Amino acid sequence: MQRRGLLALGAALALPAGRAAAAVPPGYRLTWFDATTPGSSRVGSRDVTAAGDGTMWFCGQRNGTLNRLDPRDGSIRVVRLGEGAAPHGVIRGPDGAAWVTEGGQNAIARVDPADHRVQLWRLPERFANANLNTGVFDRQGLYWFTGQNGVYGRFDLRREAMQVWEAPRGPGAYGITRTPQGGLWYVSLAGNHLAQIEDPETGRVRIVEPPTPGQGARRVWSDSAGRLWISEWNSGNVSMHDPRDGSWKVWRLPGQRPRAYSVWVDPSDKVWLTDFAANAVVRFDPADESFLSFPSDRAGANIRQMDGVPGEAWGGESGTDRILRIQYGL
Repeated sequence: MQRRGLLALGAALALPAGRAAAAVPPGYRLTWFDATTPGSSRVGSRDVTAAGDGTMWFCGQRNGTLNRLDPRDGSIRVVRLGEGAAPHGVIRGPDGAAWVTEGGQNAIARVDPADHRVQLWRLPERFANANLNTGVFDRQGLYWFTGQNGVYGRFDLRREAMQVWEAPRGPGAYGITRTPQGGLWYVSLAGNHLAQIEDPETGRVRIVEPPTPGQGARRVWSDSAGRLWISEWNSGNVSMHDPRDGSWKVWRLPGQRPRAYSVWVDPSDKVWLTDFAANAVVRFDPADESFLSFPSDRAGANIRQMDGVPGEAWGGESGTDRILRIQYGL
């Protein structure tokens, strides 16, 4: 492994030319980790997730890799996923392994946490171009996933069995989440809706219409109460749906033309989003409905997904080949 460069800021940010510097609020620290390795060009550092031992997995969508970052020294272990690989999403499974939606090979990939051995299970030929996106595990240990070209499905590792269904209303299935109550929900970017997988056996889906037409629901994450938080790309809103009573609430991100891409809810139920227009991570506190912005120190950061651990919010800057950590509660 190689030692990597990193930059930590706890007092001020150097913003892109033409914008005034902004202070980092007390109690927060921003650290950027270089996601490239010797001899590599563009990595396309994308989705991230905790490996469970203090390291972080992140996808290299441009160079077909899954990478393991050690934030203690910035070192990276590179795992090549195969010829033509273009990984999109990664999560840590109940078995401790990294599970990847591997769009380039149209497959679900498992990377062993100990020896980094790669296993691949390809989708049926009928769904040869699924454009795989995001995955989540249900309570039974089944892996559920979405594909933007209009599919969703599940994979049972015990039986090595895969089922795939066509999404209602065609293309668009994107972010997916599981609530603490066990509910499975995904959002459709092109279809502009929220969907519940009502029957995991048959794959039956129930569509729920958000209050904002044409909102471009992109990612979804559940909080501790089972409320669903949705980043809306077209509208620039963050919306919340409570399945318990069917209610909705909507807030527009600050700025003139926000573009909300990712959403992650931390253990204290604070909501973290990314805004491409502002080139920033945005923290939303539902208690007082306040926003706090953390602009990148480089233009075109383009964080497409966030995740984290208690006290730390993480995201991959796909446009700068860096990984961002925001420590909070300091």
